[in-house]
Amino acid sequence: MTGDPLTGRAFTVACIQTNSTREPETNISAVSDLIRRARDLGGEFILVPEIVNMLEPKRDLLLAKARAEADDPTLAAFRDLARETGAWLLAGSLALRAEAERCVNRSILIAPSGDVAARYDKIHMFDVDLGQIEGVRERYHESRTYRPGAKAVTADLPWGRLGMTICYDMRFPHLYRALAKKGAEFFSVPAAFTRPTWRAHWHVLLRARAIENGAFVFAPAQCGEHAEGRKTYGH
Repeated sequence: MTGDPLTGRAFTVACIQTNSTREPETNISAVSDLIRRARDLGGEFILVPEIVNMLEPKRDLLLAKARAEADDPTLAAFRDLARETGAWLLAGSLALRAEAERCVNRSILIAPSGDVAARYDKIHMFDVDLGQIEGVRERYHESRTYRPGAKAVTADLPWGRLGMTICYDMRFPHLYRALAKKGAEFFSVPAAFTRPTWRAHWHVLLRARAIENGAFVFAPAQCGEHAEGRKTYGH
């Protein structure tokens, strides 16, 4: 439970942890069940992780499966769930087709009416080479597949203003300061954080962004092992 210090209005936030596969249909079924369970437990604002529609490591397969926002089945299912449950829902992020050879990594806030209240495209691309980790080469080049966003986004919830970010953004404090200056009292940080980097950075960076800005941080994350040996950490 948390609350607006000015009004004293409390609300319940549910951060859902998932182990997404490379197939959207499988993920929709699994996450829909968790969203309903979270609502049954009192969740009023329910958040799911980054790239929750499909964690597809192969670029060509991702581009073949990705749909434009208007045609994405995961978003359609989430909009129906928001109407069904009456909760605010953050589709942590979805891989959506933006152009012929690139997608966007888009976080979408959905109102209880099922309407899209806000959209945020991930600004900072995760282009790193972590080397050989537990027998798997951890190399990521998101900018080859995703078109970066260019706009800091806030949205008003019934309990205060939300600043929307995604995963790797958390390493860039200027973005959170800009959101705070726009009135954000809460930050959403849906993630698919790599197993090696969480040990050094996950908790400390989330806490740093909260302390610097006097804001709450909600960070639902992927976890476990995914296709092609990718491993993520959620806590």
